[in-house]
Amino acid sequence: MELRPLGRTGLHVSHLSLGGAAIGQQYGPVSAGEVTDVIRAAVDAGVNLIDTAAYYGKGLSEELIGAALADGLRDHMMICTKAGRLDRAVFDFTAAGMRRCFEASLKRLRTDRVEVLLAHDIEFADDFERVFDETANVLHALKREGKCRFVGMSCYPLGLLRRAVERCELDVVVSYAHYTLQNTRLVSDFLPAAEARGVGVLNASPLALGLLTHGGPQAWNPAPPEVKAACAAAAELCRGRGADLAELGMQFCYAEGRIPSTITGTAKAAELAANLRALAEPIDAALLADVAAVLAPVKDHSWKSGNWTEPVVPG
Repeated sequence: MELRPLGRTGLHVSHLSLGGAAIGQQYGPVSAGEVTDVIRAAVDAGVNLIDTAAYYGKGLSEELIGAALADGLRDHMMICTKAGRLDRAVFDFTAAGMRRCFEASLKRLRTDRVEVLLAHDIEFADDFERVFDETANVLHALKREGKCRFVGMSCYPLGLLRRAVERCELDVVVSYAHYTLQNTRLVSDFLPAAEARGVGVLNASPLALGLLTHGGPQAWNPAPPEVKAACAAAAELCRGRGADLAELGMQFCYAEGRIPSTITGTAKAAELAANLRALAEPIDAALLADVAAVLAPVKDHSWKSGNWTEPVVPG
């Protein structure tokens, strides 16, 4: 599998990375055996990065990943984990809270350090200046202590992520649902600021939290009704052509050479096989154009997340 440089870190990451939200049961039940099988298959395919968080399954994702990697796979897989978000509405971005959260993560992951540590979903902080100061400082302290090689932050609002890059000397960021068939603002609105500072950018949720799938999103998906309706229409168009909207969505993301790696939630071997198949097969340009036309009325539309305020739609 192609490896690409992750900003100025010196790490080279696989074009496809595993996302740990699904392993934390966010999209349905998964067994420990299935997790081990999918991680083994991913390593065999050349995948070398897995992204998880203390929040996913309230630690279950990290626990299952740690158990799977302990079975001889840790040296083949880099870990990115996230601290500061503990539950759906519970956050602690203080220095003490970040340390406490991360130390628990290391125990669940059965390792003494990770390659990347991020502050998770910082848009839910109640004091952004404190995030840019205290939270950033503890991340850098943990890096100096050798508990992580690189540090960064993740969130949904691109304006806040851009501010964090400008203020906090980050190595890596994770953005989600902002480079998809429906929304490409990660490249147009954010990537120049990251590239100017050598920050590695990981694109998560390329299928927009399930919007760009035949099965459609979970009930908790925060997208507005018009976006959900347009994505459902795109799925129906693909179904009528004997095609898979999710496969098209993955191919679209893989084709963006400026994004080092695309992270997608993968908890079962069949899901990994589908993502690898999308990587290997050429994109259907005619189908892509027709899907783009269906999604055009909601192109680049996003939604409100957390306490950061920025336009919900462009302009």
